Amino acid sequence: MLDGLNLNIGLGGETPATESETGAAPRPDVENVIIIGSGPAGWSAAIYAARADLRPLLITGNEMGGQIALTTEVENFPGFESITGPELVERMQSQAERFDTEVLIDTVTEIDVNGPPFTVTTANERVFKTKSIIVATGASPRRLGVPNEERLTGRGVSYCATCDGFFFRGKDIVVVGGGDSALQEALFLTKFGSKVRIVHRRDQLRAGATLQRRARENPKIEFVWNSVIEGIQGEAKVESLTLKNVVTGQTVETPTDGVFVYVGHLPNNQLFEGKLAMDEEGYLVTDKLMRTNVPGIFAAGEIQDHRFKQAATSAGQGVAAALEVEKFLADLEDRAYPGAG
Repeated sequence: MLDGLNLNIGLGGETPATESETGAAPRPDVENVIIIGSGPAGWSAAIYAARADLRPLLITGNEMGGQIALTTEVENFPGFESITGPELVERMQSQAERFDTEVLIDTVTEIDVNGPPFTVTTANERVFKTKSIIVATGASPRRLGVPNEERLTGRGVSYCATCDGFFFRGKDIVVVGGGDSALQEALFLTKFGSKVRIVHRRDQLRAGATLQRRARENPKIEFVWNSVIEGIQGEAKVESLTLKNVVTGQTVETPTDGVFVYVGHLPNNQLFEGKLAMDEEGYLVTDKLMRTNVPGIFAAGEIQDHRFKQAATSAGQGVAAALEVEKFLADLEDRAYPGAG
């Protein structure tokens, strides 16, 4: 999911803060639910879990807000004709915290799925026990996998127009992709670049009709059809690209100052390899109730959704996961388990 905020400040220590220190009730020895991830799925789950009086603990991860926090303009989230991604995340967080969600700015590095209770460990060496988990870790941008891409990342190769667009004022920019994200970010980059070329491997776009119309009507945008990038050239920064026409097989080297890549995403599943069931693409497998193959562990958003991949559907999946957690915990009270406090 994007280069996010690498924030590693936490609650401090392994002992929950006391009520006298914070003015709030101390955290329980065993959490009701820990939510891993701070995108629309995570915040929506937190809001519903908090309103159910579960006092959820949400651990943000490296990328506060996930992919949508780096989206310039959101026009398809219900209730908002237009809102920036960061503002939408800020409102979700504020609402979740108002209902008594505890937010920990940290990254989960290990989970033990033998439970409940489950064990969750963070980069700041915080260790938590929890009766249930909602996984909302989302997905990250897919790389092109071409020569010099990694070496020139941050030197003209980018996956986030919001982060880096400012540095390309008056420059020639290439955007790779044909979906909604590619066109949204290409339109945003026209505020800075002198020219924005959209390189797409097909001769038709996958993006929605409104975005297509805006892109086609923008005088700064050009399309390079049936083409892929085979290489990126440059010493200290991006200087040119090798483009291959997939129909004719012809290759050309074209000068450019920057490359913004939007060719899909890969699920952030590293924590769960060998622990939770995944499909052949690496997405967590859930049923219609957001349940993974481990009772007590649920998943929502793009970590398990390789079809819709929308902020609104992720939010709905987060809500469903929280509602099912509430039912799971109610059932759990009727049976004993090790470590219950």
